[in-house]
Amino acid sequence: MSGPQEPDGPADRSAGGSEGAVLLDELRSVLAQYVILPSREALDAITLWVAATHLQPAFQHAPRLAVVGPAKRCGKSRLLDVVTETVHKPVITVNASTAAIFRSVTQEPPTLLVDEADTLFGSPKMAEKNEDLRGLLNAGHQRNRPALRIAGPEHKPVEYPTFAMAALAGIGDLPDTIMDRAIVVRMRRRAPGEKVAAFRARRDTPHLHVLRDRIAAWSTNLVEAAAELEPKMPVEDRAADTWEPLVVVADLAGGHWPVTARSACAAMSAYEAGQDEEGGLKIRILADIRTAFASCGDPEALATTRLLSVLKEDPEAPWADYGTSGLSPRHLQLLLKDYGISSANIRFPDGTQAKGFARNKFLDAWARYCPSTAPAPAGP
Repeated sequence: MSGPQEPDGPADRSAGGSEGAVLLDELRSVLAQYVILPSREALDAITLWVAATHLQPAFQHAPRLAVVGPAKRCGKSRLLDVVTETVHKPVITVNASTAAIFRSVTQEPPTLLVDEADTLFGSPKMAEKNEDLRGLLNAGHQRNRPALRIAGPEHKPVEYPTFAMAALAGIGDLPDTIMDRAIVVRMRRRAPGEKVAAFRARRDTPHLHVLRDRIAAWSTNLVEAAAELEPKMPVEDRAADTWEPLVVVADLAGGHWPVTARSACAAMSAYEAGQDEEGGLKIRILADIRTAFASCGDPEALATTRLLSVLKEDPEAPWADYGTSGLSPRHLQLLLKDYGISSANIRFPDGTQAKGFARNKFLDAWARYCPSTAPAPAGP
């Protein structure tokens, strides 16, 4: 996927010229004002996902939006703030009970928004406790998958609807069954120099609601047309089910959006297909690798074997006991995968060639996730 992009300029009414394309362009620009997204494709996908919430009655599947990041302060909650004010019938919660969420989903689907989802699924104990909620979120991805519960004084079985689009934000990956049904946006901490507008609910919400209402009005007469569309998809199986509502919205909007949507679908689906569930210690490995480079005199590159040796020498670090026989080259690759850092064949000053890591490949991740603490100023 491409790197972070500046928002486009004013909507091009001559290219496609439709009201839908103009509205999506406006929504895209608004989202980019408040949040730095990890890629242009991610910004496009979120724009289409928000618009799709206004056409939920037309769709067979209700894609989840998984907004995840490796650490705090990656913009996850801010993105959810803005999305909440532009989706259809938002129901937002932090750490809600399963019963409350069950009763929030009606025959007219709302849009569920769950912040701090890691408090629900972030540990095996919490995941087990919230298994019913995970089941609801999985079932709600597809129409006509009601949840059956015993309710009322007569203890009769009652069917609860589950179909509704949902966005979940949290640290670390969500359960794999949810991720498999989601448009996954992997947020990053802002780098030095990356700026966004401050979001103030009292000031900014009215403008967002005006845009939301314009999107809702545009979509009102398109439900039947959306239900009839079977767009050509660049992916298959569950990925196609999940992305189809976004591509339908793009095809209805016209302009550049049909091509834009399929490009985002192909790129983001391919990226997620290569992801591994290995998680945790991702900030620690970055900081410890920086220390390892410093202890070796900050060379331009370190051989993988040398880097692993230095990491495992620290008695207070977890790397000597990581896995069955300490941190391995494979484990190291997996821990660094989310940051886009991998080893390469490197020729060293002594003429030898070996697998290793170039120091400059870490600079962006170090700046975003473990910036150096500036020394305190000297006293007078």
